[in-house]
Amino acid sequence: MDFLSDIHLTSGPVVWFAWLAGITGLGYLLWRRESRWPVKVLISIAAAAGAVVSVHWLLLYVFAVFPEPLPSEVLAWSVPAVAALVLFLARLPRSAWRARTLSTLSMLAVVLLTAVQINAYFGLNRTVSDFLGTAVARVPPLEPALMARDGGPPLRDLATWRPHGEPADGGVLRTAHIPAPASGFTARDAYIYLPPAYLDPQRPVLPVLVLYAGQPGGPADWLTGGMLRAHMDRFAAQHHGIAPVVVVVDPNGSANGNTLCMDSRIAKVDTYLSQDVPNWITQNLDVGKDHRNWAAGGFSFGGTCALQMVTRHPDVFNSALSFSGEREPALAKERQKTVEAAFDGDVAAFDAQTPLNIMGKQRFDANAIFLGAGAGDQEFVSYLEELSAAAQKAGFAVDTKVVANTGHSWEATAGSLPQALDFMALRWGIPS
Repeated sequence: MDFLSDIHLTSGPVVWFAWLAGITGLGYLLWRRESRWPVKVLISIAAAAGAVVSVHWLLLYVFAVFPEPLPSEVLAWSVPAVAALVLFLARLPRSAWRARTLSTLSMLAVVLLTAVQINAYFGLNRTVSDFLGTAVARVPPLEPALMARDGGPPLRDLATWRPHGEPADGGVLRTAHIPAPASGFTARDAYIYLPPAYLDPQRPVLPVLVLYAGQPGGPADWLTGGMLRAHMDRFAAQHHGIAPVVVVVDPNGSANGNTLCMDSRIAKVDTYLSQDVPNWITQNLDVGKDHRNWAAGGFSFGGTCALQMVTRHPDVFNSALSFSGEREPALAKERQKTVEAAFDGDVAAFDAQTPLNIMGKQRFDANAIFLGAGAGDQEFVSYLEELSAAAQKAGFAVDTKVVANTGHSWEATAGSLPQALDFMALRWGIPS
């Protein structure tokens, strides 16, 4: 079963099989000895493209399912699947059972190719275990031995600390429920990464990184698409076992929820992230209490949320790592729909909480921001440039990375996270 769980879905045999099956299936659906069949094929393809564009427009502007357009690559890969469905339906009326079976298998093969390609674009489910959630499900809960030690040995100074013996090969992952006494927010369980240095009998004072995932999504996405453990273990191996304690928390409450990462009529998520979460971390984990060594980070929605935290609570989160973040939080493409839903149409109340507005009025000379995006994600690259200029003007220390050959995907995060951690290592005082 481990062999099956480790099969890669974004490269290798699965992708090759999907291409072979998809091309074969599409070829079968396109082929037919009938005088009017070529016309039906063209109509089917045009209808599929029109359907994809129309549904996307409705989801974006009418039903406000997405605050930003889906990537063009995702829309393009949706067309073959819809076209295959239309061609399949066109074949059904006069087909014998054997032909219907072949048509069904062919249509499913094209849908498989589309699904594999869209998943590869986003880079979320890299293996079968990621897709099934089996690896994430095996992460154990945080045990007392790894929690803050009352009356135990004091934490050692990070600059002079060295491991006792050989450090562990890597850190550990745990889960925990973070209650919400101040906000009343109902969040999904958090995931916690504890580096090898934390596992040492004499723990050093470690920095803290609080991460948020995209929307739709959840904390587990940082373990699958974000490859959190691999990135942090690699960083720790380069720094004597030292890496930040990472806590991946839930700012949305459900896979499709969108709280805007604010205190609004939707939920008091700003209070949850700025009070409940930090209080729980300091009470339950052996970490540094100096918030100059605390950072917030995230991908897409989570990247926007991280910028909101550092601009609204610079005393709690000294730095932010924003990967493919928006210029401001949004429920819908039309800004007024967001304001209506969250603040009863009060534009001033909404503006008062947006990073760009805050940076235009306040100085942040002691704080830092890292911004990353995929080069193919032009809209978000423009956000990066606008936010970077505003942050530098407001006094932030700023570093940026535009990752080549990627779009709005976890690949952009993977391509910029190492540089972001190096940027933060200097601020955290982590010895090389």
